[in-house]
Amino acid sequence: NREWRDMAKIKIDSNLFARAKTAAEVAGYSSMEEFVTHIIEREVAKYESGDDDEKTADKLRGLGYIE
Repeated sequence: NREWRDMAKIKIDSNLFARAKTAAEVAGYSSMEEFVTHIIEREVAKYESGDDDEKTADKLRGLGYIE
């Protein structure tokens, strides 16, 4: 478990929070923090990997925008 002093706080719309809380419960996460951490880690990883540039180029080639 992470201690509160090691965590940052963010503000989100209350309606989005309620939807996320419901989704976390349905998905079986033990807490909202666990759910949000998982989502953020997954999304950040997309931008950190070098494979994304290659995948993007492949998509653009498939669409005929680049050769």
